[in-house]
Order: sequence, then C-alpha cells, then structure tokens
Amino acid sequence: MKLKLFNCFLALFISFSAFSNVNIIRNKISDNNDAVIGSLTGTITDKADGKPIPGASVSIPDLRIGTVSDANGKYTINRLPKGIYLVQVSFIGYRTFNQRVDFSKNGELSVQLQTSSIEAGEVVITGVSKATEIKRDPVPMVAVGKTFIDQRSASGNVIDEIANLPGISAVTTGPNVSKPFIHGLGYNRVVTMEDGIRQEGQQWGDEHGIEVDQNSIDRIEIIKGPASLSYGSDALGGVVNLLTPPPVPEGKISGSVQGTYGTNQGLLNGSFRLQGNNNGLVWGTIISAKEAKDYQNQHDGRVYGTGYREKDARVMLGLNKSWGYSYLNASIFDDQQEIPDGSRDSATRKFTRQINDEDIFRPIVPGSVLNSYGITPVHQHVQLYRIYDNSNFVLGSGNLIVNLGYQYSHRREFTHPTEPDVAGLNLNLNTYTYDVKYNFNLGNDYETSVGVNGMYQTNTLGQSTAFPIPAYHQFDIGPFFIIKKSYGKLDLSAGARYDRRSFSGQAAYIDTSKAFYPSLYTGSNPTTAPNVVPQFSALNKTFSGATGSFGATYNFSDAFLIKANIARGFRAPSIAELSANGPDPGSQIYHVGNSNFKPEFNMQEDIGAFITLPNVSFSVELFNNNIQNYIFQEQELNADGTPVITQGYNTFTYVQSKARINGGEFSLDLHPVPWLHFQNSLSLTYGQNLGNGGPVADSLKYLPFIPPLHTHSELRANFSKGFGIFRSVYGFAGFDHYNAQNRFFAAYGTETYTAGYNLLSAGIGGNWVDASGKTILKLFVEGTNLANVNYQSNMSRLKYFDNPTVPPGVQPGIFNMGRNISFKVVVPFDLSPHPHSKAI
Repeated sequence: MKLKLFNCFLALFISFSAFSNVNIIRNKISDNNDAVIGSLTGTITDKADGKPIPGASVSIPDLRIGTVSDANGKYTINRLPKGIYLVQVSFIGYRTFNQRVDFSKNGELSVQLQTSSIEAGEVVITGVSKATEIKRDPVPMVAVGKTFIDQRSASGNVIDEIANLPGISAVTTGPNVSKPFIHGLGYNRVVTMEDGIRQEGQQWGDEHGIEVDQNSIDRIEIIKGPASLSYGSDALGGVVNLLTPPPVPEGKISGSVQGTYGTNQGLLNGSFRLQGNNNGLVWGTIISAKEAKDYQNQHDGRVYGTGYREKDARVMLGLNKSWGYSYLNASIFDDQQEIPDGSRDSATRKFTRQINDEDIFRPIVPGSVLNSYGITPVHQHVQLYRIYDNSNFVLGSGNLIVNLGYQYSHRREFTHPTEPDVAGLNLNLNTYTYDVKYNFNLGNDYETSVGVNGMYQTNTLGQSTAFPIPAYHQFDIGPFFIIKKSYGKLDLSAGARYDRRSFSGQAAYIDTSKAFYPSLYTGSNPTTAPNVVPQFSALNKTFSGATGSFGATYNFSDAFLIKANIARGFRAPSIAELSANGPDPGSQIYHVGNSNFKPEFNMQEDIGAFITLPNVSFSVELFNNNIQNYIFQEQELNADGTPVITQGYNTFTYVQSKARINGGEFSLDLHPVPWLHFQNSLSLTYGQNLGNGGPVADSLKYLPFIPPLHTHSELRANFSKGFGIFRSVYGFAGFDHYNAQNRFFAAYGTETYTAGYNLLSAGIGGNWVDASGKTILKLFVEGTNLANVNYQSNMSRLKYFDNPTVPPGVQPGIFNMGRNISFKVVVPFDLSPHPHSKAI
C-alpha cells in the first residue's frame, strides 16, 4: 500500500513536470503569446546625489526571481508574465523600496533609494495571497533574513536563532533540541514549515527538535497568532516558515564553504553550498554535518547525555520561466542525539549512567566519556526523508499555486545499554501533504485566494520495547478563501475555512513474557494468550470546525500605522492526546491520553501601533487569546505526594480545560547617529487556567510552559562601507533580563518556581574583500552568557531531570549552558562562466 501511494505521488510530480514542459514548448512556438510581457529594466540610484548603486538587490518574491544591479546601477529581469506583482529593491544602508508593478503596462522601473538608519519595508509570502509588506498586513508577523541568521552563529539549531525575538520562545532539552513557542503556545499548536510544506515528525514529543538543517535556511517568517485559516488544524498558535535559499541570478554558478566552532561543547559545524541558474534551469545542493560533546556550566560541569551528531543533505532542481516556476526538492536529516536523565551520585552530585536494564547500580560517568564526541549507547536516532515540489503557474488572470510533499519520519530511541541495537522506541510516520490554491483579483482589485489543503498520514510501530502511541491513519482536508482590499491608506483582510480531520487508531496488545523487552503481540488470540496485555483500544474519531479572520491596517502616514485583527482558530487533538498509553524514554515520561477529548477552539484579538521616524522606531502589540478545551499535561501523584511511577517513568496525564493567554510586545529602536542602533524590546505573556466551571485552586490557576517577562537591549554598530579591506562590519553588545517565573502550574509537582536571571552577549564580524570589492571571507563571532551565569530557564525540560530526592539546600535539576563563544567563517566562491552577466 505504501509503495502504491508513493508511486502515485511520484506520478503527480511527473505530471506537473510534463505540464511545465508543455508550457515551455508552447512559449517557444508561439510568436504572439500574450502571457509574456518580456523584461523589466531600470537603474538604481542614490536619491541624494543621483549616483548609481551597484549590487542592489531587485526581486519579485511571488515569482521567486531576482537579480542585482551592475556597476552602473542597471538591472534587467527577463521572461516576465502578465499581471501585477510586487517588486522589491533593497541595499544595506538604504530604505527598502516596494511597489506593485503591472507588467502588462510597464516594462521599466527605475528607483531612487533613500538612505535610512531604520530597517523597514519587510515583505512576507507566508499566509498571504501575494507578497505583502508586513506593515500593510493586519496579522501580527515578523521576518528575519540571512544576515540576522548568520550573526546568531552561537545558536545550536534553527529554532534557537529566533527564540529571542519578541513573543517567540522555545521549550528546550539541551542545546540541539528546541520546540518553537509563540505567545505561550507550542507543540501541535504551532505549524513549522519548510518552503511552505508543513513539517511532520511526531511534534507532540518533547525530546527531539525540528528536523531541519539550520545551514540550509536563509530566511524565517513567523505568524504570531491563529493561522488555521491558511494552514488548518495545528496552526492555532501560529506558523514558523523556514525558507531555503532563493535561486541565484541567471548565468551564475556560486556557492560557499562554511565552518562554525563553539567553545562550550566543542561544536563542529560545517556546510557546503552550490547553486546555479542557466536560462531559468535552476539547481542547488547543500551538504552539512555537525557534532558536539556534552555541554557544560559551572554548576553541573559537563552535562552527561547532551552530545549529538547530525548529517544533512538536500538537492533542488527547478524551472523558472514566463509561465511561472516549479522546484523539486529532496532532503535528508539524520540526527543522533544522546538522552539525558539527570541521575547523579548522591554524595558527589556527579552524573551517573545506566549500564544495564536492571538499573540497580549506576557508576559515575568518567571524564573521558563526558569529553568525548562519541554517541552513548542510550540515545535517539531521528531521521527525516523529504521530497516536495513548489509550483506557481500563471493561469488566466491569476496564479495557480501547487505545493505537494512526502515525508518519512523514522524516530528511534535506544534505551537498552547491553543491547544497543534494540530500539526502545521505533515509530515510522509517513505523511503526504497537499496545498492547492488559486490567487487572482476579483472585481475591483480584490486580492483573492481560494484553495484547499491537508494531509494523509500513517504511523506504524517498528520492532521495539516501548509503545507510547498506536499505529494509526489520519486524513485532513480544509477548503478556504482569503480576500484583501486596499482603500488608499486602509487595508482590509478577511477569510473563512472549514476543517475536517479523521483518525483511525489500531488496537494493539503487548507480550510481556521477556522482562525489560516487551514486544507487540501478533498472534491470533490476544485475549487468551499468556502474558499478553492490552495496550491500545481501536479508535475512530472525526473532528471538524469552522474558522475565520478579519483584520484592518490603517497607514496614517509613512511614519505611523495601526493594525488590528480578530481570528478564530481550530485544532483537533493529536494522536498522543487521544490515545497515549506508554513510556517515551527520551522525554522520561509515561504518557496517558484521553479518547473523549473535544477539539480546541480559540478566539484571539490583536492590536498594534507602529511609529517609524528617521532616527526612532517604536511599536506596541497586544494580544488576548481565549481557548476552549485547552489540552495540557499534569503529573500524577500518589496519596503520599510522591510521583506515580509507571514502567520506571513519571506518569503524566493529558487533561482539558478553558484557558486564557494574553500579553504583548514593546520595542524601541534608537539611532542617535546613522551607524549606531540601540534596540530594546519587552515581551510579556500570561497564561491562566480557567477550569471547567467553579473556582480554580491556586496550584492549578496557571498554565505550564509560559515564558516569564523578558527584556532585551542591544547596542549595535553597523558600518556597511567598512574600513579599508573590511566591509559590512558590525559589532554588538546585548543584555537579556528574564523575570522570576512565579506564575507556574504547581499542581501535582508538574512545575516549580524558577528564579530570574540576566545574560550578557556580544558579537563582531564583517567581510574581507579584495581590491575589486569581491568578498573573500565572511567572519561572524558571537558570545553568549559571557558572565558564565548559573541559571535555569523555566522553558528547559532539563530543569526537572534529577534524582527523585536531592540533598537539602541543593537546587535540583540541570542548569542551562554556560559561557559559549562561537566562530563562523564563510568562504564564498563563484564558478560562473560569465561572471558579469547578472540578468534573469
């Protein structure tokens, strides 16, 4: 069955490729093809002195094409279709220029860029029918580009690179495992995507991160709030869209070799990138590998079980022509991640390790093991194989967008030290995703998008000894429409959607004949066979719900705007929340689900005000989110207050309640002189458990995993013209304050108080260029926790990893990483046969 489905999926790809080839032939033999306008040309100059600006970026985000201006400031983009598209022109030190251009009427666009100290004009493609300036979209969003990502060289993974943004945080299990949280919501409430294809890899699990190579991501766009309208169930909290590199200009073959070293873990991270574009035939590849030892801090020393080894590869082959584009991508993610449990010697507080299944005695971990790059026998092995296609076809007066994807997630946890090849956990998840929509102008310039998306998913259980969730089938479908209209300074946006999700879980029985090695029973008489016990009951569930959104943005002037949005979200319970009944060794938890759960619905209101002046920018954004049937986990306790232990793990049960999450973000950016930035932000999130009627006890009234008040201040100097042979020079010093989190879910010992802390960071870098201005090398240095503070984040799961009892006066749990300084070097190269040809 799996092979047949995969063959069908490949047939779809072949069909779209054939469709593309038909269009190519049609374009070649038709002399009067009115779908093609030809070229867009122009000159980019400085508004102040009229001098040309070489190297300015000119792009059309919706068509995924672009180029750079030559030495005379001139540019050309060829083979453009009819239609109205947003053109973006940007260059460091200048205000970004955005303008919609009707290619059927205008083939020339010359732009005068104005110098600016304020970064503005950011454009997004996530959750909108057409590329849109953030300031003109009512939905709260944020986006970061390649420069931002490169300068966060100390981040251990792609989610850590954005976890310091206002309203964004992450639940972590060490430096390589991070789950994105938006306004206090995460796991199956935030959809993570790569190039618009949703990521599916058992998101309900705590102990593994996002299966994406951080070296392959050049841009990240985030929707902060319900995005069910465009992306269906699981986008109730928001969306994180990870975007891979755009195609290089025509005639170019270029790439880079980069390496990163981190002092705390001895991190070694290397990556090779190569891309090309020949007459619209685009291709690219990225190959990466990284490994690290156990991380360290002053309180714990090296933390046993936090080393990792990751290998990644991806290829892309596509066409970018006047009929649109079609890009076929394939990638492999392979991560071996050690599993920490926090066990220690009671006298010395040094870490100990499991050496057999009986687990009666644990020796202290030798220093040679703590300081080794070798992966311990107790570890997890997470693999994700992915193939997907992004296509955009010019069809009639609009664009038909088709995104198809297949993913195979193989997640294993090896938890038997004397049998290192026997998996404790072995889950095989196959996911087929589809997203088809048609974008067009309805009537008098009503930007409209009509579509349907969803997925088909199967999960099977491989040979293993732990069974937290059953084998199941799942099918999602959701039709939707979005419409947007601009009335001068006023932009209105609205839409509606209807989702339906069907689950079919299989019954399962476990043979417990062999101690420590239970197995799936495959015989014919499970109810009468000796030592066979039921694990899962058969489950058939269907959930459905309607969602909608309405918002407005009013630009009083170029300097001041307000925006407001109200949205209803929907989320069907995950398979773990419905059916879990087993241990997840990596998370150190025995999960118990509830098949009677109802779907979650939320209503979120957002309002924001933004001021952008020549030397000052300020914003305030507030949100209020009321959630019906909110699902979360709470620990089970015995009558004497001790945790309930099931099969050696603390037992956590999923429960459901009403909830409210509200808060806001404030930012102030000062530019006393053009090269100096003083950036400040404050994020505040409150999560309240409203119960199911009647009063809520003090220990129950807050929600778990709610980040504390967080302020970030950063003094940054940017010198785009640099000094001598050094260009794009920057330096910064940062200060982060995290309040104590005394609003925690204390019931049943689920969470505990977390003390506040302050962190210092700094960075420096720039480009080394030759006499012609060509970049020879890029250097990025970043230091985090420079004061080497001993601290625990309430968003770190390691805070709760320790012995059941600890000596008096000792703070239990594992502390976060100590001082770390990272060095990232990028060496670009150009293999273009015609290096001076930059037009597309």
